[in-house]
Amino acid sequence: MSNKKDLFSFLDLTSLNPTDNNYTIDTLVDFAIDQNKRGYSVAAICVFSNFAQQVKSKLVGTSMHTAVVAGAFPHGQQPLSVKVLEIEEAVKNGADEIDIVINRGLFFEKRFDLVKEELINLRKAADGVILKTILETGELKTPENIKLASELAIEAGADFIKSSTGKIERGASPEAIQAMCEAIKKHHLTTGKKIGIKVSGGVRTLADALIYVDLVKSILGDEWLTPTLFRIGASSLAYDLID
Repeated sequence: MSNKKDLFSFLDLTSLNPTDNNYTIDTLVDFAIDQNKRGYSVAAICVFSNFAQQVKSKLVGTSMHTAVVAGAFPHGQQPLSVKVLEIEEAVKNGADEIDIVINRGLFFEKRFDLVKEELINLRKAADGVILKTILETGELKTPENIKLASELAIEAGADFIKSSTGKIERGASPEAIQAMCEAIKKHHLTTGKKIGIKVSGGVRTLADALIYVDLVKSILGDEWLTPTLFRIGASSLAYDLID
């Protein structure tokens, strides 16, 4: 795929910086709106949950979604009740999509039932919105761990599985995305249900993006190359795609 507008449509245009404020978020959304008028439309704008209302109000009248990270992003280390409350508040404040993260501590203790149980509760809290579950593949490291985490997230009701928070050194990698795609394919062959995939962490250029487009296409097929099933979480990539 070489159509830059198609690639742009897969983007979750993202700002998740500790210095984010009303001005920087307005600037991000205004950029997205300006590009939308030129025929370049991102799938969603992804921000911290405290900016949900601000983004939602500015996107009225567009097809772009308001996405937020919630549920103790990026570490996943909070009591379940706190995670649930943050997600419920984000939904109340207009989030169309919510990106959560698995508890890697529980995963590495091999308490897989608890990992899944927690994800099921977070799914319930995000009722009615698109839920993307971040695996943090750079910490999981092995294809076996990544496939298992993918399966747990899918079984718990994720609409998308996502590679990385973007907050650790090792974000997305072809090996990780391959393992995730294989888990999605297995689930689809077994149940007929299509789960989306979001590539996030270190995707900065057109060349980077095309690696993952080709990988998703080769394993899952052209039918996955739509914003309803494929996303790229990025910010700088957007500037590499506009003419």
